[in-house]
Order: sequence, then structure tokens, then C-alpha cells
Amino acid sequence: MANEIELVTDGDGLAVIGDSADVERFLLDQGLSTAPSKELDVRRLSSFAGTSAMALRVGSEVAATSGRWVKLTAESAQAVKQYGLMATKTPGVSHAMIGKPGEVKQWLQIAQAPTALLSGPMALCALSTMMQQQAMQQQMDQIVEYLQEINEKVDDILRAQKDAVLADMIGVDLAVEDALTVRDQVGRVSEITWSKIQSSSLVLAQTQAYAIRQLEAIAENLEKKADLGKIAKATKDAEPKVRDWLAVIARCLQLQDGVAILELDRVLDSAPEDLDSHRLGLANARRKRLDVITTITARLLTQMNETIRNANSRVLLNPRDAPAAVRSSNEMAAGVVALRARLGIDSGYASSDPKRWGQAAGEAVNKALASGTESATVAKGKAADLADAARDRAIDLTETTRVKTAELKDGARTFFRRK
Repeated sequence: MANEIELVTDGDGLAVIGDSADVERFLLDQGLSTAPSKELDVRRLSSFAGTSAMALRVGSEVAATSGRWVKLTAESAQAVKQYGLMATKTPGVSHAMIGKPGEVKQWLQIAQAPTALLSGPMALCALSTMMQQQAMQQQMDQIVEYLQEINEKVDDILRAQKDAVLADMIGVDLAVEDALTVRDQVGRVSEITWSKIQSSSLVLAQTQAYAIRQLEAIAENLEKKADLGKIAKATKDAEPKVRDWLAVIARCLQLQDGVAILELDRVLDSAPEDLDSHRLGLANARRKRLDVITTITARLLTQMNETIRNANSRVLLNPRDAPAAVRSSNEMAAGVVALRARLGIDSGYASSDPKRWGQAAGEAVNKALASGTESATVAKGKAADLADAARDRAIDLTETTRVKTAELKDGARTFFRRK
């Protein structure tokens, strides 16, 4: 495979497989060397080679082959689009073989089937599973960074709660972390390891649902407040609670991804014929979880926008409560936006500064002056209209009088002539 590499994409990530130098050269040429990426252990694919003869060929290739998973962004997707990856029999997975022969600067697509490494009946399915696991691991890393940014110790938050659902999550947390450590060490998930965490999904789902209900209750409470003083207090009280529940949700997502990684490894070992349907099912379940989180966090952001708009419009009569409500709303929204960004959810939210009392007073004066000027202009216009109407009426009366007078004179002359 000298100067040749294979590209495989599942829509979310790109696997680049070939000689390590060629892989690095391709990533550099395409501007992907700085994109989020992780190493792929292509040795795991050798067990899916199929026949013993094919396994021997694969074995000779694996030693000189490396793989890299790259997270697809709008820019990186465009970079590889030019190579026209072809759909495969594995759902959602496309493949291309490209090369850079001789001194040719541009990588060219090579019309040939996958190499021995990926030509086994289950090889592409196994690779797409590994890619999905890398994507989940990347998301887990993002959540770890988010929790570090907000300086929250989720274990402390959980221990501070008395609800049994949250207490159960502490045990799941430890079990999943232990299983991931063993998996990294051993390279697979044994039945013993899986038995320790196979019931974890239910606990995580219950904990996440509980945290989401808490956020919904907070949003409903803020929506009901009308008095600005009560709004300011409720927003200030809600801000740390929202931060805590967002941290719990983030930790749930992280552990759910960890369980999914372990689950895919277990299916890969025990029932590889179900791997395609299983990985697609897990991906769909994850999208649904993100949809729920997207909805509740969007509701919170909408409420924060409304609170800020309401507070800034009433700052003239509430010089203390209005700025306080705006500040608390901005802090709460910042935490929501930070989590959404780590989960790849666009927010389009921009914070607003509290309106100063002097600014509000100035706007009120300008509005009054503008209103007064407009009123004066209207009054002046109406006076002019009345004057014009009076003048027209006077002209009409004068003309009518002149005509009547002339008629009377004519009538008198006629009368005296007859006499």
C-alpha cells in the first residue's frame, strides 16, 4: 500500500488507513492534521478477514498499517468530498482508495476494491463500530473538559442529594470507570466485565430523566413570575441549581457513552452478526437523548431572553432588581450554552448587558420629546387645516351672498318695469 491509503466515512467521522507516513501526509495535505482525531487500532480488524488465506494476507499488512479517526466538520467533510467515496453494503458507510503516485501533488482516486484488511465480510462493519466508539470517546473527552471548565465535582453534587436515584448513580459511575479501565488494558470486554455494568443503562436513564425534570420545574417557576423583584430573586436562586443539574446531565451522557462503547465491544465478541443493527440502534438512542436535552436547554435560553428583555424594559422603575435579573440570567445562559457547545448543539445565543438607569432615563426623555414634537406637529397641521377650511367657507359664503344679492336686484328691476 505504498503511497496509497483507504478512506472510510460513516458521516460523523473519517477513518484514514495506510502506511503511517502516508496517513500523516494525507492529513497534512488536506488541512486535517489539527482536527480532533484519535488513533485506530487496525489490528482488531484482522479477526474479521474471513478465510485463513485472507487472514495470512491481512497479517502481513497489519504490521505496516496504521489508522487514524478524524472528526468530520463542515470543512473536513468538504476536503474529502472531492474523492467521491462510494457507498458500501454496510449501512451509512462509504469507502474510497486513493493514492499519490510519483511526484503528483494531488491525491487521486484509485479504482479498486478495499484491501485485504477491509475486504472481509465483517471488516467494514467492525471498522464502522470502532469509528462510532472513537466518536463517543471524543464526546466523553468534551464533557470532561466542560466539567473542568465549570469546576464542578459531580460526585459532590450527587452526594449532596438525598434522592435514591442519584445515590445509585455513584455506584454506576465507579463500575463504568472500572470497566473502561479494564477494557483499555485487556483490549476487549469479557463476560465478567460486562456483567458488572449491564444494568447501568437503566440507572443512568433514571438519573438523567430526574435531572431534566428538575430543569423543567425551574423553567416553569421562572415563567410564572411577574413581579420583577421576585423574578430577580428566583433567577439568582435558580442559577446554581441549573449549573448543578446540567453537570449531572453531562455526567450521565458521558457514562452512557462509556456503556455504549463497552456494549459494542461485547456485541463484537459475542454476536458480530448483530453488530450493524446494534450500532445503528445505539446511535439512534443517543440522538434521541440529545434531542431531549436540546429541547429543555432551548426552553431555558428562551426564558432567559425573555427575562432580560423584560428587566431591561423596566429598569427605570426598578434600578436594582432589573440589572440583578439580567446578570443572573446571563450567568445561567452561559452555563447552558457551554454545555450545548460541548455537545455540538448550536445555540445562536448572545448575552445582553444590563441597561443602566441613566441610559433608560435618557431613552425615556428622548421618547417624550419625540412624542411632544410629534404632538406639536400634529396640532399645527390640524390648525392649518381648520384655517384652510374656514377660509374656504368664508369664500363660499361671500360668493353665495353675491349671487343672492344679484338675484334680488334683478328681481326688483323686473318688478318696477312691470309697474
